[in-house]
Amino acid sequence: MSRLIISNVHKNFGPVEVIRGVDITIEDGEFAVLVGPSGCGKSTLLRMIAGLESISSGDIRIGERRVNDLAPKDRDIAMVFQSYALYPHMNVRANMAFSLKLKGVARREIEQRIKRAADVLGLEPLLARYPRELSGGQRQRVAMGRAIVRDPQVFLFDEPLSNLDAKLRVAMRAEIKMLHQRLRTTTVYVTHDQIEAMTMADRIVVMRDGVVEQMGGPLELYDRPANLFVASFIGSPSMNFVAGRVATDGEPRFLSDSGLSIPLARLPAAAPGRKLVCGFRPEDLRLGEGGFGAEVMVVEPTGPEMHVVVRAAGQELTCVLRERRNIVVGENLPLRPVPESIHLFDAETGGNLL
Repeated sequence: MSRLIISNVHKNFGPVEVIRGVDITIEDGEFAVLVGPSGCGKSTLLRMIAGLESISSGDIRIGERRVNDLAPKDRDIAMVFQSYALYPHMNVRANMAFSLKLKGVARREIEQRIKRAADVLGLEPLLARYPRELSGGQRQRVAMGRAIVRDPQVFLFDEPLSNLDAKLRVAMRAEIKMLHQRLRTTTVYVTHDQIEAMTMADRIVVMRDGVVEQMGGPLELYDRPANLFVASFIGSPSMNFVAGRVATDGEPRFLSDSGLSIPLARLPAAAPGRKLVCGFRPEDLRLGEGGFGAEVMVVEPTGPEMHVVVRAAGQELTCVLRERRNIVVGENLPLRPVPESIHLFDAETGGNLL
């Protein structure tokens, strides 16, 4: 059983508290992604799980063992780093075998594990090559193979795709996900890229300033963000936000400070009279009457869809259109948000009221 339990964990560097009471349980076989902006504490938390940083207070358990005071080599984890960390003077086979030799594993067992990992990752033709003879994607696969041969309870990935180009990142994302589906080893993956988090995770942990803002499945976080921060961080292009209040007469609608009138499907009980922020996804801003007019500022065709930046009542908004039509800068478009997809956030606390 390789459940990972993080209980009320704190981390201080002198007087500065960088991890502030984090509680996370990652189930056996789950792929969990820690995501957040630079400086949010996600890499520090990963290093604490690995034993590369000490814990100021709280507990970390891997399976049935409390590992706070165990050395990294005794925690039964394997870590894949952003920089690959391959030994340049060893070929692929020797890189994969090195940690097993240090543990005193029998030569026959080492060869069996290397063959199994090489088959899974397509490394068989590369075993005699040195790191300098490999591409970036091949080096990353070797780093993953070195982790697999250890047969750990937990895999830890620290932004492993950051050094790859965009096309290779997409390919490696799929490769890591397929690898997890095959091995079903508990995995903790750290990234600042929310697209990586959305496409790879069973569960996402969104962090900010050393605390967990929200945990849940990718679509749960996308469709039901707990607060303004999660709503703005998850999704690309980012959610549109306008400040204002709800109307207190007639049909339910939101009146922005800049003068936009946005129809609402429903009103939360606590909404009237409060300063609010209305949020809606770019794909939920549709062409059609019943909303407001907007001047086109920027048009970005991506192929399957078109990203259009508009200005409405002095407010800059982004919409994603899937219709094939000729839109030009300066054109006035009739736009309306889908009422059922609108979020209302408290302007002071940031909490989602819907």
